[in-house]
Amino acid sequence: MFTKIAQSFSPFALVMATMVTAPMVMSAPAYAAGDLLVAPTRVVLDGRRGTEVILNNIGEEEATYRISLELRRMNDVGRLEEVPEEAANEKEQAIQRIIRYAPRRVTLPPNQPQSIRIGLTQMQDLPDGEYRAHMLFRAIPKTAAVTDTEDAGDGVQIQLIPVYGVTIPIIVRKGQLEAQAALANPRVESTVDGPALAFDLSRKGSASVFGEIRVSKPGISEPVMVARGIAIYPELESRVVTLPVNEEILAALKGPVTIGYYEAVENGGALISEVKSVLN
Repeated sequence: MFTKIAQSFSPFALVMATMVTAPMVMSAPAYAAGDLLVAPTRVVLDGRRGTEVILNNIGEEEATYRISLELRRMNDVGRLEEVPEEAANEKEQAIQRIIRYAPRRVTLPPNQPQSIRIGLTQMQDLPDGEYRAHMLFRAIPKTAAVTDTEDAGDGVQIQLIPVYGVTIPIIVRKGQLEAQAALANPRVESTVDGPALAFDLSRKGSASVFGEIRVSKPGISEPVMVARGIAIYPELESRVVTLPVNEEILAALKGPVTIGYYEAVENGGALISEVKSVLN
């Protein structure tokens, strides 16, 4: 059964999580790739005011990063696939026009934070709805020294330069939007990466749904597993959520469980939907 979500949207949302032994908790307060730390991991704007994203170089050397916008769509297993410019729909074209951000390139010494200002323009021309782009923070590699190359034979040298990037969603909402969500068909699956808890997540309405999964067992006060930052975007009516688990958590999941989908704590933490099942 679908449960309606209270639409009380703040200007931005930040995923918070604490890594603990039990229950198992997934996600983090910021994304890190290479030596770049980015927070928050998700931005929601309604046109009333802008916000900032903070970059931090946690490495030991100065680094330069380029900031850009990309279009991505979620597929039915939750992966975000890049959308070529020529394939962009009206909403995707509109979001690229209205988002303003600066600076677009930063050079950071070690442990030096830098704010990226994000705002909106031309909101009055926008039809009601939810719009989304993804902000990419990509390291600009330095020119490698001769010692950083590999000999490919025949006098040809290959230069190996790792390029790191972090992407976060920038969501724009206009008007009175509604969303509903439901969980179904919980199961334990075997994947190439090991065992996983999987279930179907459905969505109806004009907005995305975002929150955390808590798996509880009868007679145990604390959830045995928490997974944060679980979303389903408006381009989908349903997706499969697959959460890898270790052997200890896999054993704890067996038997009767209640899987609940909750709003993020900073958005109120209300229950969105839940399903009861017996896992084998």
